[in-house]
Amino acid sequence: MSRIHTITGLDIGTNAIKVLVAQKTSEGELDVLFSFQQSINGVKKGVVIDVEEVSDALQSVLDKIQEDIGQKINSVYVNIGGSHIFSTSSHGLVSVSRADRKISEEDINRVLQAAQTFSLPLNKEIFAVFPKEFIIDKEGGIRQQPLGMEGVRLEAEVLVLGAFSPYLKNLTQTVLNTDLQISDIIASPLASSRAVLTPRQKDLGVALLDIGAGTSGLAVFDQGNLIHLAVLPIGSANITQDIAIGLKTDIDIAERIKKEYGSCILQKQGKKEKIEVNEAEPLIFSQKQLVDIIEPRVSEIFGEVNKELKKIGKEKLLPAGIVLTGGGSKLPKIIDLAKKELSLPCRIGKPQGFLELEKDPSLATVCGLVLGGDDIEDKDSGFRGSGLADFIKGLFAKIKKILKVFVP
Repeated sequence: MSRIHTITGLDIGTNAIKVLVAQKTSEGELDVLFSFQQSINGVKKGVVIDVEEVSDALQSVLDKIQEDIGQKINSVYVNIGGSHIFSTSSHGLVSVSRADRKISEEDINRVLQAAQTFSLPLNKEIFAVFPKEFIIDKEGGIRQQPLGMEGVRLEAEVLVLGAFSPYLKNLTQTVLNTDLQISDIIASPLASSRAVLTPRQKDLGVALLDIGAGTSGLAVFDQGNLIHLAVLPIGSANITQDIAIGLKTDIDIAERIKKEYGSCILQKQGKKEKIEVNEAEPLIFSQKQLVDIIEPRVSEIFGEVNKELKKIGKEKLLPAGIVLTGGGSKLPKIIDLAKKELSLPCRIGKPQGFLELEKDPSLATVCGLVLGGDDIEDKDSGFRGSGLADFIKGLFAKIKKILKVFVP
């Protein structure tokens, strides 16, 4: 079999590993060659805790994929999750170096590097930088590349993403243990955004909320740029745990109840449901009882989202609203509750770009990893609609330099 060029996305989540392998067609489209997910242990709230256990699980998935498609997977685009991820705005300033005052690529690299020069705790590090705007001689609002423009002083406003170093090392070591190369590491909310959001939404102002099992990722865009990112330590697994405690049942039964009967808003007043735990012990509960368990936890997630939006003054200023995705967004009536709690337009976002996968919001991250990887390999923007395409590609190269320190 002749070798074909593939792009592979690897989503290491709290409860499962998801892998998507796609082939680029001659027409420039992406065809799914293989899509697979497997339950795992060793990850807590989006963070790899047991490197060896997760590596073994990943290796078994890779063996299955490689047998199915008939060739070895050499590299992956992998996500990073967990509430240890942080974002902060920073500012860089340099003098233009050329005598003719034309801004060079070297000047741009220097100003972006200057924006990353600030103190961090020893156990935290930067893994991505996203320019928001450039300023030439105090003239701001420049969102396109300033290469070749004239000026004396060049400034840059950027959003820096950072992580807890030991957790970043655990993630990279998990992947490297399987002899895979890491093409890039992309924050989970950004990957989901690439699969779900349109450039127009990012330009108008939008927030992406990816409700996963252990965490909920938030990415906020305005005027085409990423302006805020946060990962909240609450997810749909918390809802399952609440149901298990509230109904005094096993965690697996609670998950089944959530999927089959769960709702964020009461729909059938007084209706009783019955589920067979086993032949001798049926579990009987009312819809109201279940909603009274689920609604407070989902409202808590939206409350935390509101706090993040208030930090950047966007709680009422997102014309494209809130787009919910991830497995937790499948809960019935979650959009009704979101509109009530957030007072913004809300809708469910499903991954685009792969016809066979577009119905499942839980696949947003892994689809976004492949789409983002395709953008990078095409020398396009890391995430379309960023407004700074040529620079993001270069910035991702810097991430690779960081990762080299983790190679044994």
